[in-house]
Amino acid sequence: MEGSQGLRFAANISDGFLFSEVNFLQRFKAAKDSGFSGVECAFPASVTLDSLASAQKAAGIQHVHLNLPAGDWAAGERGIAANPAKVKEFQESVETGVKYANALGCKRVHALAGVVSEACDKEQWTRTFVENLKWAADQLSKEGILLLIEPISTIPGYFLQHQEQALDILHKVGHSNLKLQFDIYHAQRMDGNLCDFMSKNIHSIGHIQIGQVPGRHEPDQSGELNYSHLFSHIKSLGYDGWVGCEYKPAGDTTLGLKWLPKLQ
Repeated sequence: MEGSQGLRFAANISDGFLFSEVNFLQRFKAAKDSGFSGVECAFPASVTLDSLASAQKAAGIQHVHLNLPAGDWAAGERGIAANPAKVKEFQESVETGVKYANALGCKRVHALAGVVSEACDKEQWTRTFVENLKWAADQLSKEGILLLIEPISTIPGYFLQHQEQALDILHKVGHSNLKLQFDIYHAQRMDGNLCDFMSKNIHSIGHIQIGQVPGRHEPDQSGELNYSHLFSHIKSLGYDGWVGCEYKPAGDTTLGLKWLPKLQ
């Protein structure tokens, strides 16, 4: 969907986000029917790759962003990229992610860092994260797939929470195929100063996601963020990537999309 000031919007069709009224494979068509030209999602472990690719092809929609496998979600893992005990598993997750991304024509993947306990050696986790990202960025560059990392505010103990921490990791990795996934909802909750940060670091941002604060609902004018201003600012910076709608509709997804024309 091309919306405010020409920005390209993708529907996040992960469970709990857009079009959760229907089953996962039906969400591709639901997004297309609602005017979206792109979708994004967490790693779709509940469906086969063949069924995923078939649903995408039938809907005629781009798959623009995908999370890499994030470990044992049911056991509490929220990513493995920084975990020193999971290096081999992380490398295998990248191989799996490449397979899925190539089948879907997806050019952006996000590596979740993981949850760290107080007893863990955080310096060791940082070193592991940097080395894993160097390796993954290099592997993914051969496939034409951009690697992303994202500070997250809603997972207790998540290793990567702040934007400056993410920039430090980008600097340590020093690879052109690694960029920041800038989620405005998380960034506002943890750091604020959104427009200034984007102005200074737009060259390091490879993907943007949105959601209103508080509540993580539609990016309308009902919360503390002025999305009309934010969208204009993003466009003024020359950002030509996708804007992922990773929010939780307050009600029916389609009815909730009334925010978009109001901000055009």
